[in-house]
Amino acid sequence: MESTPLLVTTVEAAQRLGCGRTTVYELIARGELETVTIGRLRRVPVDAIADYVNRLREQAKAAA
Repeated sequence: MESTPLLVTTVEAAQRLGCGRTTVYELIARGELETVTIGRLRRVPVDAIADYVNRLREQAKAAA
């Protein structure tokens, strides 16, 4: 049985968003994409990716 991870790496987050790793780090630095730290590892919660995309969609609707 395969389970869906709650946290992904920044590279995996970039793949899910369809952008580059550098862009993900820029989003993190600007506070647009939430991360958590486990020891020395930085991970992106999967629901934070969905929240970010939903915010983008809402901004696009508001601009239209």
